[in-house]
Amino acid sequence: MATCLLPTGGFLCTLLWILSYIQFSYSQTFSNSSNGHFTSPDVYPSPNITGAGGWLDALGRAREFVNQLTLAEKVYMVTGVPGPCVGNIPPISRLNFNGLCLQDGPLAIRQATYASVFSAGLSVAASWDKDLAYQRAVDIGQEFKGKGAHVALGPVVGPLGRHALAGRNWEGFSPDPYLTGSMANITVIGMQSSGVQACTKHYIGNEQETQRNPSTVNGVQIEAISSNIDDRTMHELYLWPFADAVKAGTASIMCSYNRINQTYGCQNSKAMNGLLKDELGFQGYVMSDWGATHSGVPSILSGLDMDMPGPLSFSGTNPASFFGGNLTMAINNGSIPISRLDDMISRVMTPYYYLGQDNYPLVDPGSAAIERFNPRTSNYTWNFNSNANVDVRDDHATSIRQLGAASAVLLKNVNGTLPLKAPRNIGVFGNDAADESDGLYSPQDVPSNLFGFNFGALYVGGGSGTGRLTYLVSPLEAIKARASQDKALIQYITNNAVASSSLSSIYPPPEVCLVFLKTFVTEGRDRTSLEADWNSTSLVKTVTGSGVCPNTVVITHSGGINTMPWADNPNVTAIIAAHLPGQEIGNSIVDVLYGAMNPSGKLPYTIAFNASDYNAPIVNLTGNTDPNGWQADFNEGLLIDYRHFDSASITPRYEFGFGLSYSSFSISDFTVTPASTGTLSPYPPSQDNGTVTPGGNSALYSPIASATVTITNTGSVEGATVSQLYIAFPQDTSPSGTPPQVLRGFEKVNLAAGASQSVTFPVTRRDVSFWDAEAQNWKIPAGQFEMRVGLSSRDIQARQNVALL
Repeated sequence: MATCLLPTGGFLCTLLWILSYIQFSYSQTFSNSSNGHFTSPDVYPSPNITGAGGWLDALGRAREFVNQLTLAEKVYMVTGVPGPCVGNIPPISRLNFNGLCLQDGPLAIRQATYASVFSAGLSVAASWDKDLAYQRAVDIGQEFKGKGAHVALGPVVGPLGRHALAGRNWEGFSPDPYLTGSMANITVIGMQSSGVQACTKHYIGNEQETQRNPSTVNGVQIEAISSNIDDRTMHELYLWPFADAVKAGTASIMCSYNRINQTYGCQNSKAMNGLLKDELGFQGYVMSDWGATHSGVPSILSGLDMDMPGPLSFSGTNPASFFGGNLTMAINNGSIPISRLDDMISRVMTPYYYLGQDNYPLVDPGSAAIERFNPRTSNYTWNFNSNANVDVRDDHATSIRQLGAASAVLLKNVNGTLPLKAPRNIGVFGNDAADESDGLYSPQDVPSNLFGFNFGALYVGGGSGTGRLTYLVSPLEAIKARASQDKALIQYITNNAVASSSLSSIYPPPEVCLVFLKTFVTEGRDRTSLEADWNSTSLVKTVTGSGVCPNTVVITHSGGINTMPWADNPNVTAIIAAHLPGQEIGNSIVDVLYGAMNPSGKLPYTIAFNASDYNAPIVNLTGNTDPNGWQADFNEGLLIDYRHFDSASITPRYEFGFGLSYSSFSISDFTVTPASTGTLSPYPPSQDNGTVTPGGNSALYSPIASATVTITNTGSVEGATVSQLYIAFPQDTSPSGTPPQVLRGFEKVNLAAGASQSVTFPVTRRDVSFWDAEAQNWKIPAGQFEMRVGLSSRDIQARQNVALL
C-alpha cells in the first residue's frame, strides 16, 4: 500500500494519496506478488456513511452533533483515552455527552461485579438453537447496559476456525461460515435490541494467536503473521459471517492484529474501504483491536475510524498516539480532509443515537475500580452511577443453565448408559469436576504452564473474552446435590495425578464413574495438542482399566476440538462434549446426565481420529529472523473442517453436525420448490437505487427456493433434534476447489414422542452462488444442485436434485 513516511503527512502525502486513488480505486481483486503471496490492492477514498438500513434519522442527529464540535473535540471522538472502562471515548460536558464506555467481551461484561458469565460462542454453536442464542444475546445486552457500557466487544466471528488448535476458536462459533454467520446475525440483533452496541470482531483472517503481533528478534522487528487469502476464499469463507453481522446492523467492527495479504488489518484499505464499507455497505465504525493500529494517516484513509485504546501503551503510561495530536496536525496540514474526520465521527455517533444511548445508564463506578482508574487524575470529568456494584444478573442463570445443557453433545451411549437411573454409588474423577481453587477470575491471566489452572471446572476460556464469576456451580457440587435425592454414595478424586496412579481408596466399586476432562484455551496462545489436558488419557486409562469402573462416562469441557484416543475403549460407555457452558456448568451437565434435559447438541466442528487428519496447521516460525517471514498461505481455500474431510474422503471419528439423543428421529417428505417460475439470471440484479444496503446487494438474501421436510420423533421420550440442509453444487460448472457440500440451513425442533413437524428452509441466492473473482460478483452455476437433508453432515436421509437457472 502507498504510505506516508511521516506520521503528520503533508502536501506530498496528500498528492500521493490522490495518485493512489486514481491508480488503484478500481483494482479490486487480490493479486500475487513476486514472492508468490497474495497482496491487497489499494481502495480509496473511504466511503461515507449513507444512513442505509434505517439509520437515516440517527445519521441526521449525528451530523448535528458533529457540527457543534471543535477540532480538538472531534479528534478525541475517535481517539481512545484512559478511563473507567476497557476502552473509553471522553465526555464532552457542554454537549451533555457522557462519553462512550467500551467493555469486553463476547460472553460477559468482564470488568464488572455482580454480572453473569454466559456460555461461550462455541457452546452457542453446539446448541444449534436460534432461540437460545437470541435470548443469550438479549441477556448479555441487558447486563452491559445495566453497567453503563455502551459497546460490547462481541460477537466473535474471526477466528472462524481454520486451525483446530487456534487459541481463540472458542470465542467464536464454528468453522462453518453459514452456522457462524447465522449465530452472529442473531447475536447482533439480540444484543442491540437491549440498547447496547455490538462490535463484531476480529476483522479479518485472524486465525491464529502465534505471531499475531510484531515481535523483535536480535533488535530486528519481525512483522506479524500475514494471512494470505484469495478473493473467492475471502468472500465465501471468512467474509461471509461478517456480512451477516453487517446485515443485522452491527454498530461496529473491530479490525485485527494480523496482516492480510501483507498489509496490517487496521491499515488495509481493500478490507475496510473496499469489502466492508463499499461492497457490504457497512454503516457503523471500524475500531482497532487494542494496539493494532500501526500508523495514523494511512490507517485513517484506509478506513479505520477509531483508535483503541488510544495511547500506545495499554496502561496509558505512554500517552503518545497515532491519532490524538497527530490527527490534529494531519487535519491542519491537509494530509486528512476534515470531511473524512467528520464521517468517522458520524459513523461513531449514528448507532449511538439509533439505539437511544443519549438516554442511558451511567457507568458503574465498580468498573473504574477494577480498571484501577482514578478519575481525579483524568483530564476529563466523568459522570458515574451513584451506586457501585449494581447487580445486573436478573434471572439470567436460568437461561445460562438451559443453554449449557442444550450445547452438550452426546457422542457415545452404549446400551442406554445415560440417562443415569438413580445410581446409589457414583465415582467422580478429574480436576475439571472440582470447584475453583485459584479464585473466581483465574482464567483471565495467561498462566506460565500450557494448561491453565489445575483444580477447577473449565467454564470458559482465558484472555479478554473471559468473564468474572460471581459464583460457580461445579460439576461435583451439582452431582452431590442431585444424587442426595437417591441417598447415593459419592466417591471422588479430583487430583488427576493421584487418580491416574491408584484408585485403591475407592470402595465399594461404583455403579458408574464420571470422568471430567478439560482443555484450557486462551487469547495470546495457540494450543499444542488436540488431546485434553492434565494427563487426561492416562486418567481415563486408569479409571477404566482398574477393574473399578467398567461403566465410565467421560465428559469434556473444552474450548475446541479434542481427539479422543480412549473413545473406543469398551469400558467408556458414554461420552459427552460439554464445551464451555458458563457459570452453571455443574447444573447444566447434571441436567443431561440425569435426563432432566434430553441432549440435543450437535458438533459445530469435526472430530478426527488423528491430529494429522486436519489440513491447516498453525504456522510457527519462532526464531525466524526474516522481518517478513511469517506467512500463512491459505492454500486449502474453502476446504476446512468437514469440507476438507469430505473432499479428501477422510472418515472422521465424529462428523460435523453429529450428536445423539435419548430419543431417535427420522426425516421424510423432502421437497424443493422454486420461489418463482421466472427465469433467474446467473448474477444478481444491481441495487435499485444505487445505494448498497447493509450486508451487500439485497438480492443476495432473497429466497429463490424453499426446501421442506418432515421430522418425526420415533423414540419413546420427548426430545429435540436439528435438521440440517446441505447443498452440493453442480460439479461441471462450479470452479475447482468447490466443497462437495456446504451447510445452508438448520432448524432445531422439539417433539413429543411419536410427534412430527414440518420444517422449511429458505434458500437464498447467496446460498447457491459462488464468488466469481473475475466478474467481482456472486454467480449461480448452471446445472443440477443436489439438496440434501439429514441429522449430520454424513447422516443424509433425503436428497432432491434441482436446476435453478
